[in-house]
Amino acid sequence: FLFPDCLHIYPSWGSCSLGVFICVQCSGIHRNIPAIGMKVKSLSLSRWEDQEVKFMAENGNELMKQKYEAFVPVYYYKPTHKDCQVLREQWIRAKYERKEFTGEGKKQTYEEGTRDGMLMKRGRDNGQFLNRRFVLSEREGTMKYFTKYDAKEPKAVIKVDSINAAFQPEKIGNPNGLQITYLKDYNTRNIFLYHDNGKEIVDWFNSIRAIQLHYLKVAFPGANDAELMPKLTRNFLKEGYMEKTGPRHTEGFKKRWFTLDHRRLMYYKDPLDAFAKGEAFLGHQDHGYRASPGLPAGTHCNGAWQHGITIVTPERSFLFTCETEVEQQDWLKHFNDVISIQMSPQERTPVRDDHVLLFIKGLETYIAVIVWL
Repeated sequence: FLFPDCLHIYPSWGSCSLGVFICVQCSGIHRNIPAIGMKVKSLSLSRWEDQEVKFMAENGNELMKQKYEAFVPVYYYKPTHKDCQVLREQWIRAKYERKEFTGEGKKQTYEEGTRDGMLMKRGRDNGQFLNRRFVLSEREGTMKYFTKYDAKEPKAVIKVDSINAAFQPEKIGNPNGLQITYLKDYNTRNIFLYHDNGKEIVDWFNSIRAIQLHYLKVAFPGANDAELMPKLTRNFLKEGYMEKTGPRHTEGFKKRWFTLDHRRLMYYKDPLDAFAKGEAFLGHQDHGYRASPGLPAGTHCNGAWQHGITIVTPERSFLFTCETEVEQQDWLKHFNDVISIQMSPQERTPVRDDHVLLFIKGLETYIAVIVWL
């Protein structure tokens, strides 16, 4: 009963067509799919017939999960109630409408090892979305994009094992918006994509994850799936605006967009910038990293925001201010959660601040950390 499609702990609706309990957000998705949404009822507000109650009792979420999720690929992203609409809708459609996971041996489009198609990509300089051809290849381990469909040379060749992909509908301004982040010339590069078809963009997303898992198994032959899954695409821990000052702490505080991606805190002038203006690496507290509320005594805070945060690293301190105390406490919680996690053997401290790279363990360590972080 407590495990609906999106893992919400309070399912308040039921599908009399499937015999599963669902949350209120997913009930709307179910209702809009004719093949499965003919009978969706509120558990507390609707009138239930005896035969409907009996049907729900005879089926239920656990039994239906065994049927409709029998062969879900390990890399396939299973969304929760916290994920965006397109991920939840395509998960529900894949399970119940297309029945993608009910039969062993069914080969899906995201399992073919290659993908070739057109996606709308935001221009780095002009901000316009234009149709671009993307080619994903397991054999080459790359994702390429071309400015024209018949272009002979790609505009960019991206190593799949360096890609992170995260859905960002609000940031991109499209319900199917997908952000691709990868390493380019030792800098983090962002590209922003969408496709009008929800299934198409989610299939691209899972195709990337499938190829990533393939390469991880080659790179770490002794690792099991549970150990490798966290290395696939991941959602950012937190994003939002803060104000920051420079390394001397005498510069004026400026409003910046921040993205916390595991141990990397990146900041941008605009949320849709192609490159970060700077990065900070958050290691473990035993190595001299800490985050605390407030600013050092004597700090001149010229900004409009007064709720300070100080992050101390072995190289320098970073000073931020938040608009509200609620935001300050939420950022601090995320920072301290990261700092309290023990670092893996591959994680060292590469820091890029205002495009200056400080290599702690040399170039090889920097690449390894960014690729596998």
